[in-house]
Amino acid sequence: MERWGRAGPHIRTFTCSSEALWCSHYEAPSPHQVAEAFGVAQFDQVRLDLWPGYIGPFPRRPDGLAGDNDSPPTMEVLTCSFGLIPSWSKDSKFAKHTYNARSETAAEKPSFRHAWRHAQHCIIPAVAIFEPDWRSGKSVATRIARADG
Repeated sequence: MERWGRAGPHIRTFTCSSEALWCSHYEAPSPHQVAEAFGVAQFDQVRLDLWPGYIGPFPRRPDGLAGDNDSPPTMEVLTCSFGLIPSWSKDSKFAKHTYNARSETAAEKPSFRHAWRHAQHCIIPAVAIFEPDWRSGKSVATRIARADG
């Protein structure tokens, strides 16, 4: 079952069946777009076409800032690996397996529970996602983006 909803003036949410997974391939916005959208300084970014393990921009609230007042939170952009690398992992390639967590089990799974308990999360800005189109009988990467840009 697919369902679209509105989470805010320019944000769309997508929910789907439990068999579906979040996409692993997306197109990041330009550094200028991220800086403008999140009110942060521009940064260097080499790649816009991202997969798990690739380096991309991730806006987040800086460590140590409490969001307990009415002012908008200060944001920072980190350029890091797409996918979670748990502190106990000895291999950065682990991120290729931890880019997706189910909200129902994230608090218990060893890969995600520490980050979940300590509210360590970020925003993954994307201008498009890529999903396979199987209508031809073969997987063809298909770009999915907002119609209005």
